[in-house]
Amino acid sequence: MTSAAEHLYDLLDDLASRTGGPRELRTCGGRLPWPRRGVYFFFEPGEARSDGRLRVVRVGTHALRLGSGSTLWGRLSQHRGNLGGTNPGGGSHRGSIFRLHVGEALLARDGDPDGIAASWGRGTKATPDIRSRETAHERRVSAHIGAMPFLWVAIDDDPGPGSDRGLIERSTIAILSTSPTDQPSPTWLGQWANRPVIRSSGLWNVNHIGERPDLTALDRLEYWISKA
Repeated sequence: MTSAAEHLYDLLDDLASRTGGPRELRTCGGRLPWPRRGVYFFFEPGEARSDGRLRVVRVGTHALRLGSGSTLWGRLSQHRGNLGGTNPGGGSHRGSIFRLHVGEALLARDGDPDGIAASWGRGTKATPDIRSRETAHERRVSAHIGAMPFLWVAIDDDPGPGSDRGLIERSTIAILSTSPTDQPSPTWLGQWANRPVIRSSGLWNVNHIGERPDLTALDRLEYWISKA
């Protein structure tokens, strides 16, 4: 019998074949034909499953709260950071929990000669001086995330607790975090993450780790992929 994780990866293979394969955020901009809403799946170079396929390392969505107007590209652009402007390559980890976790792990693995950890992740706002001191590290985060392949599936349902996007996000995280064939490598950057659940699950996610998945989520994911 095919496991839930195998079924999920087969669905992602189908999604890749329908959409031209994974993209990298460093090559993406707002002019691409993004759907308004969706779910995304990030992979990471060097992280492979036991069958050789790249391993999913983060699942995410947006606009789950009633009244939210955030878009898929708006969320992804927060993770990507800036391509141009006055701070090319920079970004704000205070607007992206993904960037926050990756930045913490880079500091733990590579050292912190500039004392960035004292301000990293502290508060939702920062003074111009703090942001200036964090700029070089934000660029390192952008470089790491920008090189990670990802897929997305358009799911333009309404925000709220009953959305397919919420069901698919939490259930696929639960499936991946408990799969014996999806373990992180010893050199995965997440091994240096501050959060134990990141290190143990192999995912740049904190919520829904180890939960019991609702497997109807895979049926709903298959439905939305069929419309891609």
